[in-house]
Amino acid sequence: MTMKVNQEPEEKPLKLYFIHYLAAGHMIPLCDIATLFASRGHHVTIITTPSNAQILQKSIPSHNLKLHAVKFPAQELGLPDGVESLSAVNDIDGLIKVFQATALLQPPIEQFIQDNPPDCIVADFIFTWVDDLANKLSIPRLVFNGFSLFAICAIEAARRNSDSISADAATGGGSYIIPDLPHPISMKATPPKEIGEFFESVLEIELKSHGLIVNSFAELDGEEYIEYYERTTGHKAWHLGPVSLIRRTEQEKAERGQKSVVSVDECVSWLNSKPLNSVVYICFGSLCQFSDKQLYEIASGIEASGYRFVWVVPEKKAKEEEEESEEEKEKWLPKGFEKRNREKGMIVRGWAPQVVILGHRALGAFVTHCGWNSTVEAVSAGVPMITWPVHGEQFYNERLITQVRGIGVEVGAEEWTSIGFGEREKVVSRESIEKAVRRLMDGGDEAEQIRRRAEEFGVKARLAVQDGGSSHNNLTALIDDLKQLRDRKVVHESIA
Repeated sequence: MTMKVNQEPEEKPLKLYFIHYLAAGHMIPLCDIATLFASRGHHVTIITTPSNAQILQKSIPSHNLKLHAVKFPAQELGLPDGVESLSAVNDIDGLIKVFQATALLQPPIEQFIQDNPPDCIVADFIFTWVDDLANKLSIPRLVFNGFSLFAICAIEAARRNSDSISADAATGGGSYIIPDLPHPISMKATPPKEIGEFFESVLEIELKSHGLIVNSFAELDGEEYIEYYERTTGHKAWHLGPVSLIRRTEQEKAERGQKSVVSVDECVSWLNSKPLNSVVYICFGSLCQFSDKQLYEIASGIEASGYRFVWVVPEKKAKEEEEESEEEKEKWLPKGFEKRNREKGMIVRGWAPQVVILGHRALGAFVTHCGWNSTVEAVSAGVPMITWPVHGEQFYNERLITQVRGIGVEVGAEEWTSIGFGEREKVVSRESIEKAVRRLMDGGDEAEQIRRRAEEFGVKARLAVQDGGSSHNNLTALIDDLKQLRDRKVVHESIA
């Protein structure tokens, strides 16, 4: 993986280390960002684990980029060999063990960096210990958290106004407005206490870094939120995305992340046979697993809508399928569902080539959990969304999609959980699902306006990453900034 690219001949390339968190939703975009720097001729090393290194070797476009794998503590934690990501586990016990592994990875990563110091470390915000390491080595640290800048602004504004929000939510039946933001953002759910505390702790240390890298483009988050963020935090944010757009060919798009359980040819061939904007894509990311009851409602709702669909269900269902009787299958699928929808629908049990699917002309809408990767991929493809947030910061992203940019409609989810696994108190009904799908797919004036805005943002996304675009210029400015920091350090050390 050492294809040479054009380097700036007059200047020494930067040496950069990237440390991703152990989850596909964190790893994929950060490694795409690493590829952006490598494509400009800089010396980039991604610090990862053996199993994730195998995935990355297949999915990262060839550039002057290296992988350094540190041993994963599978035996110490009782994890099966090869399970080195939150995306590879199916229960809370597995989640806890992978989370514990991140702490055990700190010593070997620190040792490698101390022995071979770079010019800059780019690390996931969950690795808060990188702050002390970067200070010790007197090198800049950039933070990546995989959120939209809008979500971070909302989190910070909600934290600063927590007392007034609590009072408003109590008197308003759970509804409240986040004050002080450029738009009046109304919320119908409050984050679990542990989520709020987690955000507060990691964002506090994030703000000590040299800057924040955002997988988005300025036109989507909005200049008003960039200005708001920098004014209220005194921190710099660098929009470098959408980073999925570095994948030019269909093969590169298909190989992004894990290996798909369905061939791209099969997927594209099926979509090719469908009319323009006629297919609904349903996917809730790699960390969300619904109950059988909720899956049953999704199946019933999409079937009642009458529209064609591609529906991605968790890999767990694929493992169960071999031993699953028709009676057991009917716990999460209506009787005869697959037979009735053989021509109309495709169920993908496991990882799907999402960027390829979203980019197909047959796609008309995306039912999404509002994870930021999925959101920005849909925006890049100009596909309007049906929003169904579940956990993390996803409820804030929903508000950017529906209230601020007007490129989607809400399914009506109001239960904000700490994680994507486990039973929920509320089930989103088949009627709500059917209504949301029809609202976007039936072709009324509202739907046409939403679709037009989504397509306009798709054009803006593609322009942002081209020469002279906002994200392209931000990358150039960030590289220049890091070079200046490195050169000042060299001068200072030579004088000392």
